[in-house]
Order: sequence, then structure tokens, then C-alpha cells
Amino acid sequence: MSINSFVAELTSCKCTQALLYVAVVVGVYKLTLFSLSTISLVADLFILPSTNWSKYGAKKGNWAVITGASDGIGKEYATQLAGRGFNVVLVSRTQSKLELIAEELESKYKIQTKIVAFDASTDKEANYQLLASSIEGLPVTILINNVGQSHSIPVPFLETTDKELRDIVTINNTATLKITQTVTPSIVKTVETSKKQVRGLILTMGSFGGLLPTPYLATYSGSKAFLQAWSAALAGELKPSNIDVELVISYLVTSAMSKIRRSSASIPTPKAFVKSVLNSVGRRGGAQDRFATMTPYWAHALMHFGIENTVGVYSKVANTLNLGMHKSIRTRALKKALRKKEQ
Repeated sequence: MSINSFVAELTSCKCTQALLYVAVVVGVYKLTLFSLSTISLVADLFILPSTNWSKYGAKKGNWAVITGASDGIGKEYATQLAGRGFNVVLVSRTQSKLELIAEELESKYKIQTKIVAFDASTDKEANYQLLASSIEGLPVTILINNVGQSHSIPVPFLETTDKELRDIVTINNTATLKITQTVTPSIVKTVETSKKQVRGLILTMGSFGGLLPTPYLATYSGSKAFLQAWSAALAGELKPSNIDVELVISYLVTSAMSKIRRSSASIPTPKAFVKSVLNSVGRRGGAQDRFATMTPYWAHALMHFGIENTVGVYSKVANTLNLGMHKSIRTRALKKALRKKEQ
């Protein structure tokens, strides 16, 4: 039976028939988009080959700048980029930790390192001047914006301390923007000097907390949502300069920030997570509907894609579920703190 015959059998009203034709066209369009997105998701996660890092200047004496490099995900970015043949500039707060990591990377991978120690929460101009002088003259092609801070435990916005609020916004937003302003001119110069034979790359760490508005993590959630809009805008600006800009969205990873020590299918180690990022730069993974954005780890990608294509990230359902989960986490954290205090 043809569509015309089917519609004619349903109703003889011309207006209703017209509406039915529109519904069919819209339905076919939506189904086609969903099918293509699903195919792209599977290809990104499980089929396409790993990123070829030679386009970013691997093993050619080029440098990568990594912030928050002394622990967890940042340390893994430094380690795995060094393993791909990049010299690395390690930026973090603790000088002694940076020195140990630098020595380890130089010995294991036979690359060069530089360390820049500063506390991003202070937002002192001297920090950025020190970073600028440290990379002066270096052929930098990569910046990893990994430095970040969340709340110590989930907390109502009206009870968030002034220090925690300011530290989160300063570290996640102000410091990230100013570090990017400091480092990107060196990337632009390197790409131009190479006559665009190599590309530049800026990766910024996002979060499910920014993807979904998250009650009881309101300040952190807002700071990460800001990075989504900023990073996408920057991607448009720098594309003509042969510099790729991407926001990297993750769910939980075992780290000091998440306070989770045991990994699982949905909570990878920093090593596994960073491997998924570096293997899939340039692909969207679970972020099929977003420009200049990637959700690379397979479990996180499936979660992101599923939420986006069912209840939606801005829906009341998602918000309510998020609220309940973080209220529960806060209750358990407060009980644990009370037990420790009574011991």
C-alpha cells in the first residue's frame, strides 16, 4: 500500500491529510538522523582507526603543554603524549611532584621536559608570565587544559562557601582562559612556521556535570557548561589557523577529584580514559549532536548518547534524577564525616 492510499483511508479531510504527510516526512527525517548518528557512534567507538599523531608533530621535536599535570588524568596525558614522541611542559601546583614526573618521563621516553609550578586558584599575573617565558621559543603544537576543581562534597548552592565558589570559577574558567591565551600564540606560530604541515590542538576537559545541569554541584556544573560554549566558539575562531579545539566530556574517572579508587566498566582509570581520548581525537563519540566536542570513553559515550536521545540533558526528568543522586551522595558523605569526628 502506498503512502497516498494509506493517508486517504485514514481521512478524507484535506487539512488532516496534509498534516499526516508532514508528520510522515518529519518522522522519516528524524529516523534517518538517528540512524546516521547511531552508525557514526559505533564507528567512532569501535571501528575507525586511532588518531594519527604525526599531524600534530609527533616525534618531530614539538611540545605539548599539560595543566594539572602532577596527578591522575593530567599525569596520564603527559605520560601518553611523551610516549607518542612529544616533549612536555608540565604545569601544576607542586614543584616536587613535577620534578619527579619530569625525571621519570625523560628517563623512560627520552624526551625533553619543562616544569612550571603555580597555584591556579590565586590567578596571579606572575603565573602566566612565568608560563609564557617558559615556553618562549618552543615549537608548541598541543595544549591540554586539564586543571580543574569541584566541590569537596555535593552542597546546596546557598550553602557553598565563598572560597569554594571562587576557587571553582577561578580554576575552571579564569585560569583555563588565561592559560589558553598565553599558550595559543605559540601554537599559532608553530603551525605558521611549518607552513601548515602540522596542526595545532587544544583539548579542554569537560564533564557530565556541565553536560547535565547538576543540582548540589551548581557552581561546578555552571563552570563546566561555560567551557562547552567557550570551547566551541574558540574552535570556530581557530579553525582557519589549522588548530583543532575540542571539549572532552567525561563521566566519573578514578581520581583524587572524584574520590573514587576502584574502577569499573563505567568508571575507568585515568590511563584507560586518556587512552580513549588520544585514540579518538577528531571524532565525537557520544557527543554526536555537538560541534567541537567529544565523549570518547565507550561507556560514557553510550550514556551521553542515550540521555541525549531519550529524556534530554536539559529535561526535568534528568534534573530530578541528578538531584536525588547528589542529595544521597551528600547524606552519605556527611554521615561518614560525622563518624570520623566521633572516633
